[in-house]
Amino acid sequence: MASEDIAKLAETLAKTQVAGGQLSFKGKSLKLNTAEDAKDVIKEIEDFDGLEALRLEGNTVGVEAARVIAKALEKKSDLKRCHWSDMFTGRLRSEIPPALILAAALTECHRKSSAQGKPLALKVFVAGRNRLENDGATALAEAFGIIGTLEEVHMPQNGINHPGVTALAQAFAINPLLRVINLNDNTFTEKGAVAMAKTLKTLRQVEVINFGDCLVRSKGAVAIADAVRGGLPKLKELNLSFCEIKRDAALAVAEAVADKAELEKLDLNGNTLGEEGCEQLQEVLDGFNMARVLASLSDDEGEDDEDEDEDEEGEEEEEEEEEDEDEEEEEDEEEDEPQQRGQGEESPTLSRKILDPNSGEPAAMLSSPSPADISTFLAFPSPEKLLRLGPKSSVLIAQQTDTSDPEKVVSAFLKVSSVFKDEATVSTAVQDAVDALMKKAFGSSSFNSNAFLTRLLIHMGLLKSEDKIKAVANLYGPLMALNHVVQQDYFPKALVPLLLAFMTKPNGALESCSFARHNLLQTLYKV
Repeated sequence: MASEDIAKLAETLAKTQVAGGQLSFKGKSLKLNTAEDAKDVIKEIEDFDGLEALRLEGNTVGVEAARVIAKALEKKSDLKRCHWSDMFTGRLRSEIPPALILAAALTECHRKSSAQGKPLALKVFVAGRNRLENDGATALAEAFGIIGTLEEVHMPQNGINHPGVTALAQAFAINPLLRVINLNDNTFTEKGAVAMAKTLKTLRQVEVINFGDCLVRSKGAVAIADAVRGGLPKLKELNLSFCEIKRDAALAVAEAVADKAELEKLDLNGNTLGEEGCEQLQEVLDGFNMARVLASLSDDEGEDDEDEDEDEEGEEEEEEEEEDEDEEEEEDEEEDEPQQRGQGEESPTLSRKILDPNSGEPAAMLSSPSPADISTFLAFPSPEKLLRLGPKSSVLIAQQTDTSDPEKVVSAFLKVSSVFKDEATVSTAVQDAVDALMKKAFGSSSFNSNAFLTRLLIHMGLLKSEDKIKAVANLYGPLMALNHVVQQDYFPKALVPLLLAFMTKPNGALESCSFARHNLLQTLYKV
């Protein structure tokens, strides 16, 4: 940071609010990119005995800064409230998921504090407008499920779709003290709404539900109405505004609140009830002497004449098609791959058949593999090709890879690790090759290790990207190679918490390689 920036940061920190166990950097417009940028913030956190609340809203936090903040929080077992909205303003989308190592920090803090007999008892979590999306929501859900003491969760406007909503719903079920659930302006659709409704049936302390602008639609609203009818005795506010809910479903919601004596507000504005539907809604609530709780219906969209079931089913199918589009493209590419490999392998094999003049048999190749041989292996990797390259292959692969570019290092790592086998000769060759490659990359002061891990997770299908990237079909080799790499001295140990966070997340690709995943997790917990 420039000297004037440091002076400005020092002046800002001098005004930091400290009161009632709360440390607040709210609205300070701090730009924390590196560990150096965050060192004064870290000192404030570390020196604060009995830290109960940390406010970081309105600052911008990068990956490296998030990592050191997370490390400092691991020791704060008294932490009860996290106010972390608007923390990634101006960040690229690819920079946001790694910053969610803060979720891993909460998990680690809970583990350490539990071992000391005083488990972390987080009560309030606020993280609005952070573009968490499904990956971020799932990472946080895992932490919430472990902690189990939450009373308020506010995560509005984060681009979370039904997979993330479902993960959160499952975590909420393990937090029986929840009073406030605010997921406003995310995208539930029927799937997410049904999952959330299932959880609501198990919760008894909930007072406020804000699913406004969450596209729960009619079927989702009916599921939520069923949950309300069967439980939630302390419900004070239910917001299902602007959710594309139609008349019959809205009436079901109204009927469901008949016995909610503490209800203060029911918001169904901005849906498609029509004039008659709005009147019926008011009449239903009038019948329970609860007309006063109904919020304004001034933004009602009017009744939709189209068939409700067909309309919603069509929209659901359309969304599922969009989600599955990438998977279908990957399958098509995989079908074409064998032909491409067959054509690519034939030429190199023939070109290397040099005959012994005495025996007429192929002569042993004693010379080092040529750049063309290395390129052939990287283009169409196989265990046999790697072994044929000989003992110098590892060094030559590293030399031929531009290790200043994290994307190229990821590509080379995945191609080498893809040929991994449990046979000693192959596994040793793979480990030697990735050692040479990664030692060279991580050994360079200019190499961006954070970018490398982010790109690796994307290519492994564990992290979403705006780019159209084909995920690796089989993660067994990469996971086994990573299990070796993370144990080496050249591997930055600061990357372990992030890698651990993604390895513990639910993922079908990881579950299909349970043995390799288990080995890697065991190693990550030890290093």
